[in-house]
Amino acid sequence: MLESELFALLEHTADAAYTVTVDGEICSWNRAAQELLGYPAEKVLHRNIDEVLKARDAMGTPALAGGRDATTRSWNELAGGIPNFDLEIETSASEKMWVNVSTIVYNNSRTGRQLFVRLMHDVDQRHRNEELLGRMIEAARQVVQLADTSSNHAPVTPLSEQERRILAMFAEGTDPATISAKLEISAQTLRNHLHHINRKLRTHNRLEAVTHAQKRGLID
Repeated sequence: MLESELFALLEHTADAAYTVTVDGEICSWNRAAQELLGYPAEKVLHRNIDEVLKARDAMGTPALAGGRDATTRSWNELAGGIPNFDLEIETSASEKMWVNVSTIVYNNSRTGRQLFVRLMHDVDQRHRNEELLGRMIEAARQVVQLADTSSNHAPVTPLSEQERRILAMFAEGTDPATISAKLEISAQTLRNHLHHINRKLRTHNRLEAVTHAQKRGLID
């Protein structure tokens, strides 16, 4: 498929869709993206996606523009693909909103150029609800000593040493950027670890994962 055919196809998707190079240059921007975010295509094409959206992920770290880590060994070994993730972005009206982003890697066999197709849909209300739930869980944790009452429970799937290390650092209040630096991993790889931690512990966010890990005696 030619790039022009790909762009034309994305124009007919219901989800907001755009494509970027590995360096984050916006190559296409469909009508649904304009409707969701308010930016017309002529205002964003050939600009850097991070400059336009000012996006930050659920950990509060800047989102990768194109996704250099998407094709690295660590991604393939840990996830077998590219998991979707939430981003807080800024609309043309300078309003913050949460979107869920899915990624498809497109390789142009003729030119050798690699593009990242990003599909977005609005999850703002869901994310606000999760934040409220997180605050409620934290309040409950401070009142009740969860670790003492349920320390014998084991996770459905055991955590790896790296995953335990990451949760312990978060429990100590270490910020994501510092954790990435100490473990010598990228922000995207750290996000991928959290994706697997939540799946193993059957939790929904970082705070809940830390609470459950403490509750089960997995970290101090």
